[in-house]
Amino acid sequence: MANIKSAQKRVVTSNEKRAVNNSVKADMRSAVKRVDTLVDQNQKEDAVAALKSAVTKIDKAVQKGLIHKNNGNRKKARLTKKVNGLSA
Repeated sequence: MANIKSAQKRVVTSNEKRAVNNSVKADMRSAVKRVDTLVDQNQKEDAVAALKSAVTKIDKAVQKGLIHKNNGNRKKARLTKKVNGLSA
């Protein structure tokens, strides 16, 4: 642990921010996995609803700088392609 008081405060705030960032990324990953499982189960209506939720969570992670913009766009494109490919 740091000796200087301001450095100690930075350690605390960094840990708090890391916890928030990890929870946002975990929510995003869970939403993506939810869409994938619904696609595997061939449930189009539920997959479309889950896709909408996943896209907002991906956009939120991009907005916070947790993932790169191109990475977010790639995730959204791949998920959308999977959902649109269901029993069309």
